[in-house]
Amino acid sequence: MSSRYWPEPSTLPDAHRTAVVLVGLGTPVAPDAASVRRYLAEFLNDPRIVEWPRWLWKPILHGIVLRTRPARSAQKYAQVWTPEGSPLAVHTARQSTLLAGHFIWQGKAHIECFHAMRYGQPALAATLQKIKMRGFARLLIVPMFPQYSATTTASIMDEVARCMRHWRNLPELRFIRSFATDEGYLDALEANIRKHWQRNGGPAKQILFSFHGIPEACVKAGDPYPQECRATAEALARRLGIATKRWQLTFQSRFGRAQWLTPYTQPTLVAMAKEGDKSVDVVCPGFLADCLETLEEIAITAKAAFLDAGGETFNFIPCLNERDDWMAALARLTLAHLGDWVNAAERPVRD
Repeated sequence: MSSRYWPEPSTLPDAHRTAVVLVGLGTPVAPDAASVRRYLAEFLNDPRIVEWPRWLWKPILHGIVLRTRPARSAQKYAQVWTPEGSPLAVHTARQSTLLAGHFIWQGKAHIECFHAMRYGQPALAATLQKIKMRGFARLLIVPMFPQYSATTTASIMDEVARCMRHWRNLPELRFIRSFATDEGYLDALEANIRKHWQRNGGPAKQILFSFHGIPEACVKAGDPYPQECRATAEALARRLGIATKRWQLTFQSRFGRAQWLTPYTQPTLVAMAKEGDKSVDVVCPGFLADCLETLEEIAITAKAAFLDAGGETFNFIPCLNERDDWMAALARLTLAHLGDWVNAAERPVRD
């Protein structure tokens, strides 16, 4: 029969080759208005991000938002851009490389790591195509969001499904839904905060756990995101021994005029300063890598607002990034979800 129907054996997937893909939200390729416009056009056109009817939203997106927002956002990106590129892109690439190193060190070279972005570059579609062409039989998608939301993890799975819709030979597929209370993740967060306290003479008067916000409408529709954020914050507070009155959970990065999850981070910081809380530590547990939302929105803009309102000491505690304990925790978390795939690959072949 024609090879059109029966591919050569060399092109068939290797039953034990496993691909792990770390997927971040996304970033423009450069801190200029044109690049930000392309990124925002893709990001804000996702129905998981803006749930308005397309006939209503698209004229607003193309007629107003993409005409006004890119230049302002580009200025913000320029403040945090590095010689290597976008902080989020740089950290995610490094995390992927280090995770691969953990697998090699453990003798699991059949597991290979990739990284991608839901929006922007490297595109998730292009990464999945590379995995397909290289013949991986098993695929684990790792959304880099500890707390589940339809706006993040579900959107990634939408894109995976869209990309694979016309594949003839599908791989086995798994994904990590969330890990808001994973012990390794919490261990790394706790150690990161305690290390900051050791260097700075102890905790500030107030601790703020700031998470990315989502619209209240999403929560009313059933999104469990705020409960998962609270579970992380409460677990961290218990581990750190912080009294309830000394910490708060807030939400940042509001977009548009709709009501989002409250309390909002920056107004909370301003109110704290005016009420006499002169020192604050801000932690962003929902971000696994520093990015625009942590480096510019929190460490620059929110800090300035707090100090202008009368605050005296503002400490932004960096994200986990490439901490050794976090990379080890991510390796354990990944292996746990790979489960029997790892065991099957390591099982000796019998004659």
